[in-house]
Amino acid sequence: MTTLFIGLGKMGGPMARQYAAAFNTTLYDVGPAATQLADELGVRALETLDTVPEEIDTVILMVPNSRIVESIMLTGDRLLEKLPEGALVIDMSSSVPTSTQMLAARAAEHGIGYVDAPVSGGTAKAVTGQLAIIVGGEPTAVERAMPHLEPMAGSILVVGPSGSGHAAKALNNLLSATNIAAAAEILTISTKFGIDPAVMVNVLNASTGRSQATEVKFPKHILTGTWDSGFGMDLMIKDLGIARDLAAETGTESPLTATTFEIANTARETVGGELPDHTELARYYELRNDITFTPSQ
Repeated sequence: MTTLFIGLGKMGGPMARQYAAAFNTTLYDVGPAATQLADELGVRALETLDTVPEEIDTVILMVPNSRIVESIMLTGDRLLEKLPEGALVIDMSSSVPTSTQMLAARAAEHGIGYVDAPVSGGTAKAVTGQLAIIVGGEPTAVERAMPHLEPMAGSILVVGPSGSGHAAKALNNLLSATNIAAAAEILTISTKFGIDPAVMVNVLNASTGRSQATEVKFPKHILTGTWDSGFGMDLMIKDLGIARDLAAETGTESPLTATTFEIANTARETVGGELPDHTELARYYELRNDITFTPSQ
């Protein structure tokens, strides 16, 4: 049997390379990426999803958002109607949890397993097959999905029923963005006081204020002025919106969530550009305060 891997962008492309080394794989993307990668890997590419080869029994989705997932599965390509009973769908996109719950229920009506398995770790971990994969779904479907996730994973974390993987991913990215904003604010104050940003980052990392933002993102992508983590600001803001909506749906009072979402959207307007990196949330503080985090030479 064969897996159909849909979505071959910055994350999906390297993930598919890892996956195709372990499983029979057919590729699909709306652009030319599928044909190019298929030629490189020696596998098949589909030009459309109008028909699905009968040997396809597993689908992996790595696309930008729930709207596209729903179009592929229900309203546009109608993939749920084309897959055989007993098939398995693994949505590794960063999707809206309530949409995932709806799709899982619809898949069950067709006798199809549905698992949400979003990832964390960026393109660097996608290339090495060391992503953190956050999994939600019905236990039997999750068990079936595990061998498919292992070629791409450094760790696999099962968190609960359908939609919970996507909820946990959005909440993780909310904390990640909050950490960047908080660290940038601290560094702005310290820089204006006269402390070299690199020195202040060292202080934070030796103290209780450290986070993944100060330990990785500031040294690698912000203090260097490269802004090149590989995860876009627009995707980050999408995840922040999912987290904000989740807070509202659960009736949670969450002022920090609202503040981070507002800061990120203001930063997006301030930074501009077509595809800014999510680490440019820190550049917003530079621009608004007429400073630079690039260390003095």
